[in-house]
Amino acid sequence: MKVLVIGGTLFIGRRIVAELLKAGHSVAILHRRSRHTLSKRVENLVADRNDPAAVRRVIGDRRFEVVFDNAYDWERGTTAAQVEATALAVGNHLERYVFMSSVAAYGDGLNHYEGDPLAPDNHPEPYVRNKAMAERVLLRMHRKTGFPIVTFRPPFVYGPENPFYREAYFWDRMRAGRPIIIPGDGTRLMQFIHVQDLARACLRSIEVDEAIGESFNIANPKPVTQVEAVREMARAAAKKPDLVRVPRERIAAAGGNPMGAPMYFGEYLDVSPITENVSKLQRVLGVKPMAFETGLRETYRWYLRRPRRKLDFAFEDRLIAAAGVRRAV
Repeated sequence: MKVLVIGGTLFIGRRIVAELLKAGHSVAILHRRSRHTLSKRVENLVADRNDPAAVRRVIGDRRFEVVFDNAYDWERGTTAAQVEATALAVGNHLERYVFMSSVAAYGDGLNHYEGDPLAPDNHPEPYVRNKAMAERVLLRMHRKTGFPIVTFRPPFVYGPENPFYREAYFWDRMRAGRPIIIPGDGTRLMQFIHVQDLARACLRSIEVDEAIGESFNIANPKPVTQVEAVREMARAAAKKPDLVRVPRERIAAAGGNPMGAPMYFGEYLDVSPITENVSKLQRVLGVKPMAFETGLRETYRWYLRRPRRKLDFAFEDRLIAAAGVRRAV
């Protein structure tokens, strides 16, 4: 099939492109750069996905059977109106339009099923409301016109080539013999999904007719606490982690940032918990995610091949020294 991948040069999109080529599909990517480092078989289309007119121009009279929409502009946001404009620009020959949403679209809460309400249009977090509103627009298009939408709601995606400083954050500190800060009591729940499982599910959704018009939660079935996640990463690296607890109010007072520097835990990994039930994924698509420990071992092998980062632990040292912490158990 002729397939367009919007945002095909990083992490999730890159893995989807690789799987599509392996399966023999004809692939084009749409992104903002004049060239890519993917296979020479991949056509390069240059446009800002947030600019509907530019998207229409570059697509022109091309006709795609499948579109994977993975791109989100983290600086400006990507709104529901921009997603809708892209969906309309790709024409009426589609068999699937696969949209990468997020577990964040639920807003908050635990053990969400796909039929649960998504976050409201006035949610204070732009990413949350943009994902929720985009899903509502696309699913409304399906109800009105039969638009062949499929949406996925992954939590934290991990694996080789992860651009976020998550798994590597912990392994850098373990290899340096450093303590790992645990925010609060470390019991906040998280779910993860390996990038390969996510790509497999995306491709499976273009093969299964029952996927049309559906949303899918996709994650390892069992959520883990922050402490459990760190211990799993330590096992993958054959390390014994040195865990210390720091109250969140002390972290906040010192200026700690869950989204970036100065960092005290893996990037984005200390946010309010949102978890989901994933039984529909296996029932409809037949996708069973790999075990967390298996995916982490593979990711750690990739990590070991990467250049070592230059690290500055001054903020963590000040935080630990000032907090009067005790060892986590």
